[in-house]
Amino acid sequence: MATNPLNQSANDDSRAAADLIRQKVSRIYAEEPDAEQELAEAEDESGRSKHQQFMYDLGTSGKDLATIQTEWHDYYQGLPADQKHLVWQEFYASQSAMTGQPQPSAGKAAQALAKHKQPAAKAKRARAVASKPGKLRDARSTKDIQAAIKDTVTAGGKLEAKHHLQSLLFGLGMGFVVLLIFLFGFFNEVVIAPFIQPSRVVAATPLIVSSNDSVASVTNPEVIIPKINVEIPVNYSETSTDENTIENDLQDGVVHYPSTTLPGQTGNAAFFGHSSNNIFNKGKYKFAFVLLHTLVPGDTFYLAYNGKMYVYQVISRNIVDPSDVSVLNPVPGQTATATLITCDPPGTSLHRLIIVGKQISPNPSGDTQAAAPSVGTQAAPTSLPGNGPTLWGRFIKTSAGKGSVVVVVGLVFLFGIRRINKRVAGPTP
Repeated sequence: MATNPLNQSANDDSRAAADLIRQKVSRIYAEEPDAEQELAEAEDESGRSKHQQFMYDLGTSGKDLATIQTEWHDYYQGLPADQKHLVWQEFYASQSAMTGQPQPSAGKAAQALAKHKQPAAKAKRARAVASKPGKLRDARSTKDIQAAIKDTVTAGGKLEAKHHLQSLLFGLGMGFVVLLIFLFGFFNEVVIAPFIQPSRVVAATPLIVSSNDSVASVTNPEVIIPKINVEIPVNYSETSTDENTIENDLQDGVVHYPSTTLPGQTGNAAFFGHSSNNIFNKGKYKFAFVLLHTLVPGDTFYLAYNGKMYVYQVISRNIVDPSDVSVLNPVPGQTATATLITCDPPGTSLHRLIIVGKQISPNPSGDTQAAAPSVGTQAAPTSLPGNGPTLWGRFIKTSAGKGSVVVVVGLVFLFGIRRINKRVAGPTP
């Protein structure tokens, strides 16, 4: 009997539709009912099924919920399809008993199960979206945000004009302190002096032969210290011992102290040079003797005077107070010496570094007797010349500097009193 092609096509369509439904039902039953709801269902003591008994045993085992969910999932996945269907039938039976709704028929079980899973899937997706970091949005209007900011800045409208004035004075005071720190750190000689060496490359340094009777000729009066790369002109023309006068002369090099002897004469010839000075001060020799402290006994330095080169060997190195003018006197036990004097530490006038060298060339036996120093009627010096005024020293002597000091002291006093009052008053209730 021949098969009707139309009936065959209809049967094929029916089978395809049935297969599609079976696939959907299989996907639905692939996931077990919620473990917490199954636990609640298993609490009913009357007529537990084996699946409910399994959940009851899990619930009374003392295990945590995460472990119960894992074991329930493994148990459910191991069930055959008909048992999974039975679990869901039991689940809907318990839900119907709690809500008073009739249990769905077998033909509508899949549809009911699908409707039950849809909210759960939506909730799962919502939780996933919520867990992703996102940009927080302020639900307030722009006007409300501006009002809140204004309220915060003004402390709820409690700030008065004096509070704003105090804030302004505090800002100005802190700015002034920062400025002082900047000036001290950037311009202070103690900080920058070690990085500045005069005449780093000395050109045409005279050669001194080993014989004490042989010296090289030189035209300009200079002091040469090969160890620290110094070759600086020396001023022998000064006749005043006034400290300010000598400080002005130091702008042009090293200064011979007029009350002491000259090279080629018996006695002690003293020379002053800056170790470090304010970088805004005039002159290019403010760091002349910044490395003089590196000289040790045995080192040599040279003094060019009247066309001759006098060689000296360091015999002592000392640090004295500015009032110790005895370093200008002749050195006991020595015929002819030269003393190099500078401030110590570099950039300050706290102490004086004294480097004494004895003449080794030409032979000091040929030196002449020193004549009386030409210093007029000036009184004997009471202190050794030092560095010129620092940037701060110059500033503090001006009206602006004195006014700034008064302002800073006033601010410190004001905020100190305010802090003490707060401590005495205690915390605000």
